[in-house]
Amino acid sequence: MKKINIVTGHYGSGKTNFSANLAVSLAEKGEKVTVVDLDIVNPYFRTADFTELFGERNISLIKPMYANTNLDIPAISFDLERIATDDGYLIIDVGGDDDGALALGRYAKAFEPFSKDIDFFYVVNRFRYIGDGVDECSSLLPEIERCSRMKATAIVNNSNLGKETTSENIKEGIAFAEKVAEKTGLPIFCTTCPDFLSVAEIVYRNSVFVKPVWEE
Repeated sequence: MKKINIVTGHYGSGKTNFSANLAVSLAEKGEKVTVVDLDIVNPYFRTADFTELFGERNISLIKPMYANTNLDIPAISFDLERIATDDGYLIIDVGGDDDGALALGRYAKAFEPFSKDIDFFYVVNRFRYIGDGVDECSSLLPEIERCSRMKATAIVNNSNLGKETTSENIKEGIAFAEKVAEKTGLPIFCTTCPDFLSVAEIVYRNSVFVKPVWEE
């Protein structure tokens, strides 16, 4: 793992849930972890919702000043460049698609000195609710890179159907991610698997922290 981990992807790809899992897994190993909620586009399913979960594990959470209020508007009030110099791991949950990546773009210059310590993950989900093909999924990445003014380093295969996910779905998602990796020229960092399944090929277990309101 690198010190700075940026997580982005399509809306509905599960990037926020992956960010939360990444933070929790590092904290459980005794690492110092800071999570930055940079999602100023979508007020739903964001890392700012996990204040209690992170607090129980001594994970620092930094979020826009109006997150989780009736004034949930795009306003960033923190010094991300300074935060990047702190000890421990930094996980940045970026808003979905190219619109969300614009917020990250304002920090591109500040991150240049840390370039060797950054992983920029592009999260994909074969079963995303809007529906993706390999071409659509691959073609969005250059737009995210253009808006963020940063280059992705790896793909996270987070293909799932929520609590309806089966082992066969996971295997189908692997084949999909491999095609996306081939088209984008990026390696696959990991394939996630819901923690209620047992799939031998999977090494990264994903707890479901982000749930639709009807499942809460």
